[in-house]
Amino acid sequence: MYWFTSDTHFNHKNIIEYCKRPFKTVEQMNEALIKKWNAKVMKDDIVFHMGDFIWKEYWNIKHRLNGTVILIQGNHDEDNRSAIKQMTITFNHKDWVLTHIPFEEHIPDLCLCGHVHSAWKYKKYGHKIMINVGVDVWNFEPISMKQILDFIRDEVK
Repeated sequence: MYWFTSDTHFNHKNIIEYCKRPFKTVEQMNEALIKKWNAKVMKDDIVFHMGDFIWKEYWNIKHRLNGTVILIQGNHDEDNRSAIKQMTITFNHKDWVLTHIPFEEHIPDLCLCGHVHSAWKYKKYGHKIMINVGVDVWNFEPISMKQILDFIRDEVK
């Protein structure tokens, strides 16, 4: 199964206040995010993470998460060892562009992004759609390809 997420900001203490996350400590946030991730993602699943994975100490979290994690670099990812700036996957004859920072122009048909935290869940430009897969708008957990397709069908229309 394929999963998508962004902006976990593991180990980033200031993100709790900045995004008004419902956690008292960074340890509490880390543990809640790991628990929610592992409750959904199975060992053989693939998770596309659209940036801002962790604040320092990359390996102390990644080895605790289920699935194979494909990291796309965010603006806070100097230490995540990710060289992927953006990628495209094809599903059902449609290209899905995966990136951290949302497109401002030349928007692809479907773009999954992060970076904006809770500013918006999706934007629609004619038939083109950008979906924010960040944890701040998806109950602090990854979302599946099926959830995205259902969301487009039911909410975005």
